[in-house]
Amino acid sequence: MTTTSKDQTPAPRMTRPASAIERALFGIPLRQLPALVPGLLLAALVVVVSVWLADFVNSSLGFKGLLSYIMMAIVIGLVVGNTIPLPAAVAPGVSFCLKKLLRLGIIMMGIRLSVVDAARIGFWGVPIVLICIVTGLVLTTYFTRLLKLPPRLGTLMAVGTSICGASAIVAAAPAIEAEDQEVAYAVANITVFGIAAMLIYPYLSHALFGGNVVMAGLFQGTAIHETAQVTGAALIYDQVFGVHGKPTAADVAIVIKLVRNVFIAVVVPLMAVIYARRSAGTASARTVNGWKLFPVFILGFIAMAVVRSIGDTGLTGGGLALGLYGKTQWGAAVAWVSDWAGYALAMAMAGVGLGTRLTTLKGLGIMPFYVGLFSAVVVGVASAVAVLLMGGLVRF
Repeated sequence: MTTTSKDQTPAPRMTRPASAIERALFGIPLRQLPALVPGLLLAALVVVVSVWLADFVNSSLGFKGLLSYIMMAIVIGLVVGNTIPLPAAVAPGVSFCLKKLLRLGIIMMGIRLSVVDAARIGFWGVPIVLICIVTGLVLTTYFTRLLKLPPRLGTLMAVGTSICGASAIVAAAPAIEAEDQEVAYAVANITVFGIAAMLIYPYLSHALFGGNVVMAGLFQGTAIHETAQVTGAALIYDQVFGVHGKPTAADVAIVIKLVRNVFIAVVVPLMAVIYARRSAGTASARTVNGWKLFPVFILGFIAMAVVRSIGDTGLTGGGLALGLYGKTQWGAAVAWVSDWAGYALAMAMAGVGLGTRLTTLKGLGIMPFYVGLFSAVVVGVASAVAVLLMGGLVRF
């Protein structure tokens, strides 16, 4: 008779966690990459349908730029994600589009600008960014207190509106010991007003700034909450109004949004300290390492702009770009990278729609809605005024 001792029971196989490189590139271990396929295919299908539908409507009505396929990708994604019960298998791929493909597309967009161009936009954009950040932080916090809403909810909505939407909210939440419901309310509020701005501001900025592409990009980069929303709005602007020259609204908006994102490393710790002082005796802010909040993908965008600058410099005097490419080949390489950046961003925008659940707004309540509306309006007005006053200084 054979017996099996407890010690002979096979130990469960330990799952190797994702390495730092795997987390940076994919968010999951390499062996789990097949799990991304269903969501990626769904996002790609949404983009294909969006391109076809936008072309069909535009050609049928005789207006080339009436509809943008980026806008259609967002809208179709919203409709599909909120009306059709999607299988759980698509969730990892949709999340990958929102988090990784978006950043990859932005990094690749760096090839469209030289370092000098990016620095010029960023330098003149700093004062506009600061005006919008201070306006959003001060007035949102004040309005929250006026409505007697929880201070933590007000702090979360202030940093979300002023810096970079959900990323800033998630980063600030542990520092002020926010509850899960407060985080969900703040993110939902930021999401709904950010999507509204993404669809409205391209047309509003064209009307406000008389077709000035640089000023439109500055406005979208400072008035809209999330990086994805800023990118989507700027791409819609370029497609609807036929912008092809350098820089496009997307070039300007992305640079300004990256400058704005950098301030997360300063604003979140600062707001945590302010909250702790105001709430003395009831809560205390946890220590926040600002360096850990720095959006590292910004360095990738800068690196691509450096590559573009080195390549362009190499062509002077009949030389070769990067020592390898002639003028025609270098132009084709830059166009190729730029095109693939557009494809990545289009799938990211489809992910924005597919990943947004409007049902999360049901329990939001009317008071936080008022704060979200107020914050979006005051930051938009501050951005428009600042751009009108200083946007003309950015020249190419």
